[in-house]
Order: sequence, then C-alpha cells, then structure tokens
Amino acid sequence: MGFRMGIVGLPNVGKSTLFNALTRTAAAQAANFPFCTIEPNVGEVAVPDKRLDTLAAIAGSKQIIPTRMTFVDIAGLVRGASKGEGLGNQFLANIRECDAIAHVLRCFEDGDITHVEGRIDPVADAETIETELMLADLESVERRLANLSRKIRGGDKEAADQDRLLRLAQTALEDGKPARTVKVVEDDRRTWQQLQLLTAKPVLYVCNVEESAAASGNTQSARVAEMAARQGAGIVVISARIEEEISQLDAEEQAMFLEEMGLHEAGLDRLIRAGYDLLGLQTYFTVGPKEARAWTIEKGTLAPQAAGVIHGDFEKGFIRAETIAYADYVAGKGEAGAKESGKFRVEGKTYEVQDGDVLHFLFNA
Repeated sequence: MGFRMGIVGLPNVGKSTLFNALTRTAAAQAANFPFCTIEPNVGEVAVPDKRLDTLAAIAGSKQIIPTRMTFVDIAGLVRGASKGEGLGNQFLANIRECDAIAHVLRCFEDGDITHVEGRIDPVADAETIETELMLADLESVERRLANLSRKIRGGDKEAADQDRLLRLAQTALEDGKPARTVKVVEDDRRTWQQLQLLTAKPVLYVCNVEESAAASGNTQSARVAEMAARQGAGIVVISARIEEEISQLDAEEQAMFLEEMGLHEAGLDRLIRAGYDLLGLQTYFTVGPKEARAWTIEKGTLAPQAAGVIHGDFEKGFIRAETIAYADYVAGKGEAGAKESGKFRVEGKTYEVQDGDVLHFLFNA
C-alpha cells in the first residue's frame, strides 16, 4: 500500500515543475499560462528509504523493491472552480480520488511568471483554494441530504448515519470551516471516509521558494508555517527549480549538488516523509536472498492485516509473524545474529507492527 497525493494550486505556482521533478518525467507540461495541464498527470515514484539498501546489503538480496507512492498533478484551480469556472468540475472530481492534498503555494517573486490573481500572497492563495473546495463540498452535502430523505423514512440505518455525519459537515462548512475540523468518533470513521468530502482530506502545504531560500525558507513561507500551525496541517519548504535540476543528476552528482546548496536531502524525501506523517503511515520490510522489499501500512496495523498487504491469503490463514526490529537486524548483521542475541521474536494476531520491523509471516494456505 502506498498513498495517492493530489498536487493542487492556482495556475503558475510551480505544480507541474514539481511534478516533473518528483516523477522524473516530462509528462506534465510546465508552461507560463493557465490550464497548461488539461488532464491530471499521474506518476508513481519509489519511496526512498536507506534502511532498505542496508537490509539488502546484509542479506545479499538480488533485488531491491521499494514501496511506491502516487502523485497526481491536478490542473490549476481558479476562483469559481466550485461553480465550474476554468475546468473546475473535472479537477474537483480528480481531487476526490486522492488520499491527501498537497497545496503548492507560490512563495517566490518572479516578474517573468504571471500570477493569476496579479499578486504574490501564498496565504490568500491557500484561502482561495480552500474556499472553492468548501463551496464544492457544501453543494455536494446539500444534494446528498436531499437524496437520503426517502431512504431514512424507510428505516435505512446506513442512510441515517450518513445523514447525521453530513449535517455535522454542513454545520462546519456553513461556519466557514473545512470538513476535517469535524470530530468523528472511531465507529463513524468508515462512513465518514465514504462521504469523500474534499475538505475532509488531510492537507500538506508545499511552499515553493526561490533557490536561495530552499534551505531556510523566506518571509512568505514563514507566513504559511504560521497558518499551518493554526490548522494543524503539514508544511514543506521546497524549491521546484532545484528539484527539477536534481532529478537530472545521478546519485553522486545529487549529493554534491545538495551539499553546495546547503541541503541535507532532496525535497522529494521531505515531501514523502511529511506525507507519511500526515496520513499516519509507516514501513515494514521483508528480506531474503531473492529480494528485500518495503511495504507501507497505517500506524497501529496488526500483524494479520500487515500480512494481508502482501496477499489476502496471508491474512486469512495467518499463524504468526517472525519479527526482528530494524536496529536489531543490523546490529546482528542478519537474522542469525539477531537470533543469537535474543532479538528474534514470534508475534501473534494482536501484535501491532512497528516502523522498520523485518517480518516473515507463517500462514495456512
């Protein structure tokens, strides 16, 4: 399991440039005019994780298979998108299919690149996008409430649950608050997710700054950071131009370039980590002579469900999980060493898988 992140923003904020860099393709046309991205571009990238390389080296794995995440470059939203302005309806439908939303905000000055609103104000840009998504959600909620009334009169419990949650969302939206501010109890979580409200999705603000501010940010990104802190949202400062340059280099050249720019890691790494934190995701590994592989699961996932990510039969016939923590596997220089030092564990159905666990599942076929 990876996750699907929609990249949204007003036209000419650097979305497509960032997408091109992240996916290392030229699939998304980066041009200085609105709506240069007509269809959503979808790109899968490997999730960089140095632990996987370390485990493969210890085990002598012939193949390394990282987990993957999907980026969806969604064409630029404009004021009025919720009413179909620009290519609004199409874009809003694309956002619904994503697990999280990355708002790319222009935090750089450049007289050669026009801004659709004629000014540089990332906080106002974020508010424009949020407003359009809230208006679209409000329209959707009102329409769905009307459609549910007949089912509720017929005693449909699922319809009654949806109605109750939609009314909570409606109250928040009418108060000018996104649906993600609604407190949802665990028992309602599944029904809430099925509503697919745009503003219920977690948000990550991506501040696109000039190259010289890539390491420390600038005044505009600091304003976004304050806004994100108030909302409990994630934030990443990145220079799309730098990422574009890095994407053309090999590993050794990348390291040298990053050092010259005063950066410890590429923006891709930071963006993925922020996305993982946003969605509460983590990684476990399976390691052997044939392959070393990373798998993505939600934090709190129990061993049988983690096994099910590999194959449904693993979950159905789960017996136990042979488990070694990543640090113990490395310290023991492999499974044998971990066993000798007493770090090899056998866990059952109630075991909550931890980030970095090296697992081997036993199951009934």
